[in-house]
Amino acid sequence: MLGVFKGLKYTLKQLSREKVTYDYPNEPLPLPDRFRGIQKFYPEKCIVCNQCAQICPTDCIQLTGKKHPDPTKKGKIIDTYDINFEICILCDLCTEVCPTEAIIMTNNFELAEYSRDMLFKNLEWLDENDENIRQVNKA
Repeated sequence: MLGVFKGLKYTLKQLSREKVTYDYPNEPLPLPDRFRGIQKFYPEKCIVCNQCAQICPTDCIQLTGKKHPDPTKKGKIIDTYDINFEICILCDLCTEVCPTEAIIMTNNFELAEYSRDMLFKNLEWLDENDENIRQVNKA
């Protein structure tokens, strides 16, 4: 019988505490500064060096480029940039190795889909991913 009263005492004490739940869809969740969400890609900054695709541990990045149409300019321009978020582990290595900071991580983590085929994102989708861009403090 003593156990019942101990349990009731604990329950009543917990009822008066402040709630720790969030009204998630209506209020954004507080995220830490170093949270790694899905990527944002700036195609105009990309120099098609392929470092992001080479360092990716899961080989989820496909990057192709073509010669610049203007013969007076050197280098390549980006043709396709695709990420398969089905296997991406959001490790942040692709953003760390990018010399022009064409890839950055955002605080956006909502990527739920009904089909796995919808997790394959292309250049246009990654360029339009402007939600919750993370501010990086370089000190």
